[in-house]
Amino acid sequence: MNNPVRRQIEEVQRMTVRELHEKYREVFGEESRSNHRQFLIRRIAWRLQVLAEGGLSERARQRALEIANDADLRIRAPKNFLKPEGNDEADRTVVSRLQGSKDERLPMHGTELTREYRGQRVVVRVLDDGFEYNGHRYRSLSSIASEITGVRWNGFLFFGLNGGKEGQHADS
Repeated sequence: MNNPVRRQIEEVQRMTVRELHEKYREVFGEESRSNHRQFLIRRIAWRLQVLAEGGLSERARQRALEIANDADLRIRAPKNFLKPEGNDEADRTVVSRLQGSKDERLPMHGTELTREYRGQRVVVRVLDDGFEYNGHRYRSLSSIASEITGVRWNGFLFFGLNGGKEGQHADS
């Protein structure tokens, strides 16, 4: 690459995106739809080099099109490429561990969570699909904590299920 082209490319690298758009319009004769600075710099630098030193010959361009048309676009071999025939059922069976929707911070169902709050002992029983407090079912610990205190609380904080951190009020 000759020195004048190199200097032009160095100038392009210092341009703002707005200036790059103007330069793009100048060298390509059309607007760029991209605002990606690095993309614009690379495209403009390539075009400046092509204009100064010439692009691909028509023969090389035609050969590149032939190669592109004949190319196998698959990047990876099929999964069953080297597997023996006749084992179709095993290929369709997916073995994985299902992840439950239960929060890992919660103890097993049947566990009773207890806490002292303003001199009153609070006992909540963990169920499969929620919680039980004072004979009523709740979907979340937060709803129980809010009912007990009269203000919004994070249930995990209120019942000390937050990894050993002290329970604290949600509004403070």
